Amino acid sequence: MSLAETSPRADGAGTAAPQPPLTILLAGPRGFCAGVERAIQIVERALERFGPPVYVRHEIVHNRFVVESLEAKGAVFVEELDEVPDDLPVVFSAHGVPKAVPAEAARRNLFYVDATCPLVSKVHREAEMHHKKGRQIILVGHAGHPEVIGTIGQLPEGAVLLVESVADVETVAVDDPDNVAFVTQTTLSVDDTADIVTAIRKRFPAVDAPRKEDICYATTNRQDAVKAMAGRCDAILVVGAPNSSNSRRLVEVAAKAGCAHAMLVQRAADIDWNWMTGVQALGLTAGASAPEVLVEEVIAACRQRFAVTIEEVTITEEDVVFKLPRVLAEA
Repeated sequence: MSLAETSPRADGAGTAAPQPPLTILLAGPRGFCAGVERAIQIVERALERFGPPVYVRHEIVHNRFVVESLEAKGAVFVEELDEVPDDLPVVFSAHGVPKAVPAEAARRNLFYVDATCPLVSKVHREAEMHHKKGRQIILVGHAGHPEVIGTIGQLPEGAVLLVESVADVETVAVDDPDNVAFVTQTTLSVDDTADIVTAIRKRFPAVDAPRKEDICYATTNRQDAVKAMAGRCDAILVVGAPNSSNSRRLVEVAAKAGCAHAMLVQRAADIDWNWMTGVQALGLTAGASAPEVLVEEVIAACRQRFAVTIEEVTITEEDVVFKLPRVLAEA
């Protein structure tokens, strides 16, 4: 059955009562971005080339289904390099790592493959460029997120100052207000970040800004798709992990765009169906690290309870592809 078909309804004497109607507005784009696809392919290609086990420092992307699928193929996920044996390959996650991590891998002569998203690497290069020019860097991001840890870790301590809000901008202590630059985490709320950037520019008029916005295309597109359908929805479900920044931002964007009845779920089994009471138009999307099979799982669960009609709400088509590292592309 295609997604566009309507669920069969039970009618007639002696049969179950008809299912209530439900229109699912299916956001597009949704789910995997090019950086996530590349990172997963890197682990899979490494397993093919070297055989299991292949170690992966940190979750390759923030999604348990993806992680468990790779574990079933022979990947072993660890938090730090000291958990990796000396003679086995290791992959660094898509979020990026501090420079100390590959330096330690090199010191131990570990064979490693860096799966950092190229758009995150772009932010790293920007930060390094600003540092070489003597600028102190303000990083807009969420404390503790692996991407933020990786970006801060590209430079010496004190070179990068983290701000999470407009209030933080008012109190951040820089060495020279006339010699400042800013970069951002790639998975932030576009609108919230715009407010923070406005505050940075107001306090530091001479600030050097990125030539191109750091928030990645996939984050922006998924947020725009939610905005496009939020006003038509009684509720919105976002498929994604609770530790996925871009997925959590989609819930926030839905609420600000007019659909406060929004929820993040990892799997269909996590849905509170009482929460769906009275919902006739359901928006459905997925964070950039959530595979399409989990979206299909949610639709299938809805079909068991509702007479479902699918409507695609697509704002743009994505055709971005990132190349694999040469050492694996040639495998």
